[in-house]
Amino acid sequence: MKTIDIRTTQNVTISYELAEFRDRLLAFIIDTIVKSVGLLILWWLFIAVISDIDSSSAEYFAYIVILPIATFYTLIFEIWLNGQTPGKKLLKIKVIKLDGKQPGFYDFLIRWTFRIIDIMLSFGVVGTILILSTEHAQRLGDMTSNTTVVRVNSRVNISLNDILRIDTRKNYEPKYPQISHFQESDILLIKQTIERYQKYKNEAHRKAILLLCDKLQNRMQLTEIGPDKIAFLKTLIKDYIVLTR
Repeated sequence: MKTIDIRTTQNVTISYELAEFRDRLLAFIIDTIVKSVGLLILWWLFIAVISDIDSSSAEYFAYIVILPIATFYTLIFEIWLNGQTPGKKLLKIKVIKLDGKQPGFYDFLIRWTFRIIDIMLSFGVVGTILILSTEHAQRLGDMTSNTTVVRVNSRVNISLNDILRIDTRKNYEPKYPQISHFQESDILLIKQTIERYQKYKNEAHRKAILLLCDKLQNRMQLTEIGPDKIAFLKTLIKDYIVLTR
């Protein structure tokens, strides 16, 4: 499982899991099916509405409607769905920029243009080789637009117990029993926020810690959490492990 750290324009570092080649291939297949079915439905509707179809009207419809949709399907959806097509959305992957900025029209246009080399002319060979061999799983379209494809929701392959390796103490009394009602994903978010703050000690990550503590305090209805925010967060993690193990 490859990961990548993206530093946003607000100087906050976010870790993403790179989309696997399998997911990108499945998304491509799903998009091909969706596009084909959609165009077939449009053609059927055209036949149903136009009773007297000749070769000229059919040709006009093909050039004006069918061809543009077939050609610009990926570009239109990635712009409309902010880096996703129906296939990518179903597979929970999306296009992002490596510099932390939001991908724009020209970024998506460049990616779409290089599909000619990555996919069409090479029958997908060029794109496949580059995605499997490059550090950030980039095809030519990604390299030229400084983008890559990541998972929207990272998959956790190991349990929280394995990550934290906290031993249960029979005489340990949790300080915040309310934490047992949280989800494991919430605790993983707390842990990741601590790790990012400790790795990148800057003002942006300090504010992220304060904001997280404030939200947790409100959600748990606590009147006081103490001045040491990191200690508070670590206590929450330990309490969760002890209470849910």
